[in-house]
Amino acid sequence: MSFTGIIERVFRKYLPSPFTIAVLLTLFTILMALLFTESTSDQKHWVTILRYWESGVWNNGLLVFAYQMMLILVLGHVLVLSKPMEQLILRLTSFVTNPSNAALWVALPTMLVSFFNWGLGLIFGAILARKVGEHAQRNRIPINYPLIGACGYVGLMVWHGGISGSAPIKVSEAGHLRSLMENILNSRALSELPDTLSTSQTIFSSWNLIVFMIVVVAISLIAFRMGRITKPTNLDLPVYHFPMEPDRKPKGAERLDYAKWLSIAFGVLILVAFTVQYTPLLKTLNITPNMLNFFMLGLALILHGSFHSFLHALQSAIGDITGILIQFPLYFGIMGIMAGSGMIHGISDFFVSISNGTTLPIFTFFSAGLVNIFVPSGGGQWAVQGPLVLESALHLNVPLPKAIMALAYGDQITNMLQPFWALPLLGITKLKAKEILPYTVIFMLVGSCIYVLGLLIFA
Repeated sequence: MSFTGIIERVFRKYLPSPFTIAVLLTLFTILMALLFTESTSDQKHWVTILRYWESGVWNNGLLVFAYQMMLILVLGHVLVLSKPMEQLILRLTSFVTNPSNAALWVALPTMLVSFFNWGLGLIFGAILARKVGEHAQRNRIPINYPLIGACGYVGLMVWHGGISGSAPIKVSEAGHLRSLMENILNSRALSELPDTLSTSQTIFSSWNLIVFMIVVVAISLIAFRMGRITKPTNLDLPVYHFPMEPDRKPKGAERLDYAKWLSIAFGVLILVAFTVQYTPLLKTLNITPNMLNFFMLGLALILHGSFHSFLHALQSAIGDITGILIQFPLYFGIMGIMAGSGMIHGISDFFVSISNGTTLPIFTFFSAGLVNIFVPSGGGQWAVQGPLVLESALHLNVPLPKAIMALAYGDQITNMLQPFWALPLLGITKLKAKEILPYTVIFMLVGSCIYVLGLLIFA
């Protein structure tokens, strides 16, 4: 059995659904807190632990965070289902003339789009890969279709270092760092935390942009080369149709739902309000979740050209969040237990004891990659692992932007191994996980080397 076959078998046999994993991690955290921490109140320890858990599950600030992250995913999907995006995908497909540039014209645009929005990049890459497959079939271009599918997934190895990255975009929001660490650090340490970490220090820092461009160039060249040397596969693909609206004539007040002028006017109003409200932040390259979602909402209404088209796309996109909707509160509950019981301090002390200012970001990168296999959600992972990373970085005087991006890099890279987010792509391309894994693993290994070197050299 091949290496990638073993990986697929392990995931299928030993890893249950992400929701089941979240439940098991919750029970494991409760058990660890009972065994290795002491009660700080007069109540029985197990009662105190359950109180920590419940307060974490319904943490108002974190629930707002969950909604922001889900909107980023849904609005990105809505955007890609608009007519202009459909025309862009078909235009890119027309550039494919041979197996090499077929892989290149899927990988390169997918990574660039995913840097802007990972939900947009996920569906964009999947549809682009499918349309390139159909184009190759129609024009008898001998491509390796599983490689093309893998190229449509590579956006998930750059997204967390991009504009919609859960960790860097959330810490740019005023007060988030202190809110996240309020039950972990003492009042003096909290007062020393910055109110915000601008995306100019993380996403738009020169070193992150350098690392991103190196990854884009390296993966694009590897995809180009693999397109040339891999064996072509047989294709039997029916034409994929973009989700279509029911063909019916609106009547009465229903005409407003189809009115192009109303949808565009409201979208423009949103973008005007966006400009008025966020221009000062834009001038400092500081992007926040609310800013990104407000912009995408206005843009989506303009590109769809009617409320009916927008809502039809929304209905198609809403399924994206079913996998994480209920998982977020469970991850917040885990963080509540770890923060309230003091477990975070113990784990942080362990990392501090085996690390220094140079090695902590590397340990963070690899541990984040491991955690992502079990917590395949950047937002959920930030809630669970973020406080550990921040406290360790504070102890070792590691710049917080560097520590945060180390977590982001580690989280995104093992998406090439974790098939959870590949499910929409597999459904659209009609491929199987075992078919794309041989190529995504290669992309993961190359990307890992670049990210580690980036943390050591550029950051």
